[in-house]
Amino acid sequence: MPDRTTGSRLATVLLIGVTAVWGSTFFLIRDLVQVVPPIDFLAVRFSIAAAVMALAFRRQVLALGRRDLLLGVVLGSLYGSAQILQTIGLRTTAASVSGFVTGMYVVLTPVLAAIIFRDRIGRSAWFAVALATVGLALLSLRGGLHVGIGEGLTLLAAVVYALHIVGLGRWSTTSSAVGLATVQAGVIAVICLVGAVPGGVVLPQSGGQWASTLYMAVIAGAGALWAQTWAQAHLTATRAAIVMTLEPVFAAFFAVLLGGESLTVRMLLGGGLVIAAMYLVELGGNRSPDLPPAEALHHEV
Repeated sequence: MPDRTTGSRLATVLLIGVTAVWGSTFFLIRDLVQVVPPIDFLAVRFSIAAAVMALAFRRQVLALGRRDLLLGVVLGSLYGSAQILQTIGLRTTAASVSGFVTGMYVVLTPVLAAIIFRDRIGRSAWFAVALATVGLALLSLRGGLHVGIGEGLTLLAAVVYALHIVGLGRWSTTSSAVGLATVQAGVIAVICLVGAVPGGVVLPQSGGQWASTLYMAVIAGAGALWAQTWAQAHLTATRAAIVMTLEPVFAAFFAVLLGGESLTVRMLLGGGLVIAAMYLVELGGNRSPDLPPAEALHHEV
């Protein structure tokens, strides 16, 4: 049986893989939402993800106790609400600014963990948070940050994302991760469908659009949600949040590789700072003594 250090390292690698998958979807979503309204896209994407997970993991869901089912509903509600808020905010917010403001969950996660659960956050983790935030700014902000209703809604989405990360870090366990992720997917699908149904749900129209939707539903939806839930059973919320700031780094990488964008010094510097932040928090995590899960949640990162 792997020790906690091995499990932590595997969780970090898995979470890096999740951010790479999420980063690969940016240019696909950018093209797809020109045809399918954003909330309709979310409804279709998570409905497919929920159906796939329900078929694959029915037994794990039935094995969940009442408490875990309720936690899945709460966590899914948080994630689905954040998706809706971010999507509405995007109507009046530039995508790059939205990416930066959403990425502020890296700052909000340790703050909320300390306020809600009195988690102790080490100095190295706070320094990593600062590095990641500067890196996000370099990657995302090119025309400055103008605060309006859209930015306010996006910041609220970041708060809700942070609450989701904190909740997963507190309640996800290795044994319940699969069932918990499946319940979350179902709740997210319902919330997004409620947001989309009043105006009618617009579906993808071509084979290419359906292929992109299926990739984002099965790989970047169902697979990523399961992986994040399992990984956070082995990582503190702050550590997970910092690792997940690699998402815009991978988004920039795929934009250059597949989206025809030019590589810039800002991309290199911003990406380097985010990677340095992740490396710093990994060093801090690996120096920490192995603790039982209940204690590790309160241990310095």
